[in-house]
Amino acid sequence: MSIADVARHAGVSPSTVSYVLSGKRSISEDTRRRVRESIQVLGYRPHAGARALASSRSNTLALVVPLRSDVHVPVAMRFAVSVVTRARDLDHDVLLLTQAEGADGLRRVAGSSMVDAIIVMDVEIDDARIPVLRELALPAVLIGVPADTDGLACVDLDFTEAGRICVRHLAALGHRRLAFVGEPPAVYERRTGFAERTLAGFREAARELGGPAPAVLPCEQTRAAAERAAADLLRDHPETTGLVVQNEAAAEPLVAALRAAGRSVPGDLSVVAIGADDVAAAVTPALSSVGLPAEELAERAVDLAVRGLDGGTPTGVTLLPPTLVDRSSTAAPPRRA
Repeated sequence: MSIADVARHAGVSPSTVSYVLSGKRSISEDTRRRVRESIQVLGYRPHAGARALASSRSNTLALVVPLRSDVHVPVAMRFAVSVVTRARDLDHDVLLLTQAEGADGLRRVAGSSMVDAIIVMDVEIDDARIPVLRELALPAVLIGVPADTDGLACVDLDFTEAGRICVRHLAALGHRRLAFVGEPPAVYERRTGFAERTLAGFREAARELGGPAPAVLPCEQTRAAAERAAADLLRDHPETTGLVVQNEAAAEPLVAALRAAGRSVPGDLSVVAIGADDVAAAVTPALSSVGLPAEELAERAVDLAVRGLDGGTPTGVTLLPPTLVDRSSTAAPPRRA
């Protein structure tokens, strides 16, 4: 399908169709209407260059995707696919940038006019990209929340509350001796926002219980690391009856290692996960969990970015409330002899 096909259908010249698309010349309303009707009937989609001529935009969003050794790629890809899907619904393409390109990558794409807006993932508490985003004359949306949100648009799950409700769920069942298996150590060393805020909410709610300080075990995203975390937990904190896991890659091997060590879930140890519902539900037993609404967060980020193109860069923080789904992995703690 080409401009020539549209021109033949509308009974005009190809240059007239081009002028209707670009808006560079005054075309009579009747001719413009015929061309638009032909475009609709034929299902013609102008290529990116024609759309850019018509709107002075690239109709492309930049998405900064974290691709590090300590990032769980399936989670990152769920967000990326959801961003691309929503962007296509709004007639936009997506240019993927890796986290490694950093501030220089942001300046490069902004200076080249390749993109109209930027969506940033894997946001750190003191993120070095924030000053650059404030300098750029492009709408920017963060999937995550840094310490300083002034003038920024941020969307995320309320991870602080997610940590709290996991503790409250276990506490309501009678658990007082808790532990937390988290993300890889480097995630906390970078002060990645979602991980730090979850742990803060977990610790805050645990303090309110008045019991002993909970054990916290960062964990790499390998089966061997999950098995070591299980062994460390049972050796160093045998009194633990309630466990919160924020590490999708570790959830299944961790539970399997506990079972292999003779500890039943939930008979001896109740487990609550934070992450994708399908991952939690696939573990045996199915894990009670706080879901990660990747699709909704991605859609909101794209909508904010595109809305910013029509005037006024969006600002403000939107936190989605967490919801805990009770499955088969939590019960009252075992009675002590």
